[in-house]
Amino acid sequence: MSDPIVYVHAREVWDSRGLPTVEVEIMTAGGAIGRGIAPAGASTGRREAIELRDGGRRLGGRGTRKAVAQVMEVVAPALRGIAVDDQAGIDATLDGLDDDPQRSHLGGNTTTAVSLAVAHTAAVSAEVPLWARLGADATFIPRPQIQILGGGAHAANRVAVQDFMAYPLSATTITDALSHVAETYLAVGDLLRRRGEPRGVADEGGHWPEVADTRDALQLIVEGMELAGFRPGTDMGIALDIAATQFKVEEGYCIGGRVYSTEEWIDELAAFSAEFPIATIEDPAGEDDSLGMTLAVERLKSVVVGDDFLVTDERRVTEAARQHQIGAALIKVNQAGTVSRAAAAAAAARAADVAVIVSARSGETEDVSVAHLATGWNADVVKVGSITRGERTAKWNELIRIADTAGITRLAPPIG
Repeated sequence: MSDPIVYVHAREVWDSRGLPTVEVEIMTAGGAIGRGIAPAGASTGRREAIELRDGGRRLGGRGTRKAVAQVMEVVAPALRGIAVDDQAGIDATLDGLDDDPQRSHLGGNTTTAVSLAVAHTAAVSAEVPLWARLGADATFIPRPQIQILGGGAHAANRVAVQDFMAYPLSATTITDALSHVAETYLAVGDLLRRRGEPRGVADEGGHWPEVADTRDALQLIVEGMELAGFRPGTDMGIALDIAATQFKVEEGYCIGGRVYSTEEWIDELAAFSAEFPIATIEDPAGEDDSLGMTLAVERLKSVVVGDDFLVTDERRVTEAARQHQIGAALIKVNQAGTVSRAAAAAAAARAADVAVIVSARSGETEDVSVAHLATGWNADVVKVGSITRGERTAKWNELIRIADTAGITRLAPPIG
């Protein structure tokens, strides 16, 4: 018998950047309780679900009391009595409460927190882990990509590229993969200390990028891999999040005062791709630069990943794959606004034979949904930031628990 929702509550909580976000708690008639917290991005695509913030003077206008009120006054009455295991039906109800696909009225943070809370409560009600409810046939843990250096909007634009990540290639278990990345992270830290006093960490826990430019950063990471005893390109690869929309200008791409045309910029990335062991490159072109994404797929040795270009939209994933503009799709629940919409985008990627990467955001909390979604959806890769800071290690540690309790010993094969 289905377990109906009897209680929906929301509260304002805090994320890793010291900003408010929304937590939703749901209880069923059978006593099952689950919670979900909405993350927040620093660099956001213009087509993704829009956060509802308060405006005004409090916290620079970034409060979420309006979003909390939307849950209590609009969402809660609509969900009471619905079977908690009807994720698709509940997410469709959320869609019906806001006729703007970008959630400008209800708030993408509102619907994300509610949808995640429903998923967790349904798993508790069914007495199974969330990952198992999402994908009972999960046979491997997604391979991690973990930030070593932050950049772009995550580090005051110290360098243009947003994320420089380590991608363990030879590791066969999640425990070994995390250990290999930790060794690399520590080695890069040692190399940075030789350059001078460390400057702390970026938004997602990676080292602050005390480097001259992108090439210097890539060379530093390769040296760190070697110092840690790993063979670049064999034991450990590099994954980049370019987030090119952040420095897109009308004439092309502006880096360090120089403006590159689209072709020049893609050729610049192609040179890096040929010189360094870069497995994947995310958003090498801007969110509206279809030509740039097409050229990237044609010219880069690395797998091209769509993030802001796709915004976890099923139709955009399908079309980008058809046009040969991506080799992998980044999936973020809060870009889509619900678990169901994100699952549909992941399924579209699978149907188009492109890889699936499930990702957290720069503004995160102790919520571990990403670990379960990535495992349950059989994602190829999971990325949640660095291997430091509690909101990041919460997800990595949850992946270790999933692997241990479920007896899943395999990692997903590397892509790229």
